[in-house]
Amino acid sequence: MPSHFRRSVPAGRRSVVAMQLVLFAVVVTLVTVFILTAVGRIADYANRYDDSRSMQTTEGALQTFRTQLQATLNDYSAWDDAAQFVYAQDGQDWVVSNYGDMTSNSGLFDIAIVMDTERNVLMSYQEGRPAEWNPREYFDTSLWTLFDRVLSTGRDGLPEATGFVQTRDGVAAVGVALVREKSGALDKPLSERRFLVFARQLDEKKVAELARTYVVEGLRFIDKTDQTSNSVELRNLHGKLLVKLSWQPRRPGDLGFSQVQPLVYGALAMVGLFFLLLVVSGSITLNQLKRDEADARRLAMCDRLSGLLNRSGFFTALDALVLESRAQGAHVLLLYLDLDGFKEVNDAYGHGTGDKLIRGVAAGLKTLVGSEAILARVGGDEFAIALPVMGASPVAPILCDRILGFFGEPFVIGERVAVIGTSIGVAISPRGNVPGEELVRRADMAMYRAKETGRGRYENYRPEMDAEREERNRLEVDLRIAIERREINIVYQPVVDATNWRLIGVEALARWTRKGYGPVPPDVFIPIAESSGLIDQLGLFVMHRACERIADWPGIKLAVNISPGQFRDPEFSQHVASMFRKTGTDPSRITLEMTEGYFIQNPDRARAAIARLKKLGVEIALDDFGAGFSSVGYLRQFGFDRMKIDRSLVHAMSEGDHAVQTLQATVALARSLGMPVTAEGVESEDQALKLRMTGCDELQGYFFGRPMESHEIDVIYRTDRGRDGKRIA
Repeated sequence: MPSHFRRSVPAGRRSVVAMQLVLFAVVVTLVTVFILTAVGRIADYANRYDDSRSMQTTEGALQTFRTQLQATLNDYSAWDDAAQFVYAQDGQDWVVSNYGDMTSNSGLFDIAIVMDTERNVLMSYQEGRPAEWNPREYFDTSLWTLFDRVLSTGRDGLPEATGFVQTRDGVAAVGVALVREKSGALDKPLSERRFLVFARQLDEKKVAELARTYVVEGLRFIDKTDQTSNSVELRNLHGKLLVKLSWQPRRPGDLGFSQVQPLVYGALAMVGLFFLLLVVSGSITLNQLKRDEADARRLAMCDRLSGLLNRSGFFTALDALVLESRAQGAHVLLLYLDLDGFKEVNDAYGHGTGDKLIRGVAAGLKTLVGSEAILARVGGDEFAIALPVMGASPVAPILCDRILGFFGEPFVIGERVAVIGTSIGVAISPRGNVPGEELVRRADMAMYRAKETGRGRYENYRPEMDAEREERNRLEVDLRIAIERREINIVYQPVVDATNWRLIGVEALARWTRKGYGPVPPDVFIPIAESSGLIDQLGLFVMHRACERIADWPGIKLAVNISPGQFRDPEFSQHVASMFRKTGTDPSRITLEMTEGYFIQNPDRARAAIARLKKLGVEIALDDFGAGFSSVGYLRQFGFDRMKIDRSLVHAMSEGDHAVQTLQATVALARSLGMPVTAEGVESEDQALKLRMTGCDELQGYFFGRPMESHEIDVIYRTDRGRDGKRIA
């Protein structure tokens, strides 16, 4: 395989597998990140939730600490005995016993004070002993705020107030209440009223008790400037920060994460190990794919029968060669070959022989063109050769002559000998300036010109071929339009009885006058109709129009030419039968004329097609006998009803007795097979007389009448249909 072809092939599936591995790695990484992020978020949420709960618990504990004091204060102030003895002149002992002594290890309050309305201290105890300080100095001003709130309490209000107050010993929960009966009644004027003050110190001991009671681990005082998030601020009634309490976060999320962390990391380790194994196996797979792709490329780009590049591989390699030649300033020479006669060999000897012939041709071409050339089988019997050439090297004619010489020798295939040729189209891409696809188009066009001009030769591409192709394409378009618009004219050439020259039939012939151009010869537009697939429409149109016309000529037979293209249509006989029914035509009046080429190329299909047509009742004539292969075997094999001698045999009679004897032998052959004979191309009375003497049954030619319009046939038919011994036209 040439290097420029190998370089042009992409990496293929290996990149797909590599991308899959990378994608898997990305997915694993993302999944890992997602898992760790999810676990981390769960842990963080659990931590923040626990911190929030701890804060709420601590705040609740401090609130409970204050409300407990408030409840105790309410019990001791709204008390009938207190309302009696606190206001009595001799009640001092009761006050000390029930208030002052209770400050010692009661756990309910540490300080008890009784004051009057003017804030004069009537009794002051701390921890079971008379206090040695003045309340105005011991408490901050928020105590008096509480006192004022109680004083300002209305008739229906509760004369009590509590809050946290800064003391000389720290922070305390303080409550102030009016001493009254349990019912709340008090028959004393404002100036004589007494007020009870309880204080409960919030010290480290109390904080420790709160921590144990409310399960707040490490609850403690911290510096008021500490900015830790896990803390609670305690403020007085004026909003002044008194103290901060903090606790030791339990971090349950971290604890849970530490519990699952080994499992997560273990799972990730297993995934990592699996990925490592996958990478190793993927590497092995990639290497195998690399080898498989190389094999697949060879199979995808190569023709299995010949072992050469196929069409796809050829175009890939040709494009690479053109680019390389453009860079190096070299030319690209392209030879496009089509085998002549291969189809006949394939049909005659079978596909097995045809396959061997293809392999033999491929092997021979490999030897001729060398290893640096690109050699490909681009179609069933088409080959292409591309190679770089420098300057004005005479490589093309030399190589073409060698190839034609190679095909000049017969191919021995087993016990059979096959003789085939080739037509070659040559095109050049100067310095790689003509793209590969265009280069192939030019070579293909030149190859078809070689076929049209005799086969077994080579033809160089010329720019005017494009103009000719364009003109042919325009002709095809105009012909299609003419057929669709029924602009094809039908003319009729008389066929006479050889014995008396009376009109016995006509041959329908198509004529086309191209709008804006004039008449187009049949040998120009008929091949175009054949190659473009228009021949089916054209042939059926001619037959349909002619069948309609012969209804006016009773007793006259109609001959219509059938194209090989029509014969290939498996439904052709059905179309003919349908047309006969629509026009009311008697099939026995119709002769379908066909040349021998199609029968030689497709004997089985031709035999079946003839059988279907003959079932309709038509006559089948072999046209142009003597112009081609003219095998007696084919005459017997297909059972033709009539032989039509080619004009070349008629014209050859003037060359001497030998030609006349050949014609006599041909007629005798037809007689022996029971076939009547029609001779065409009769241009003189002498030819007509000689043909009558040789035994021909019917005559046709310019001597009896050129192809003419139907109204001219009307005249001939009406007048005499031809008098004995006289020309009819």
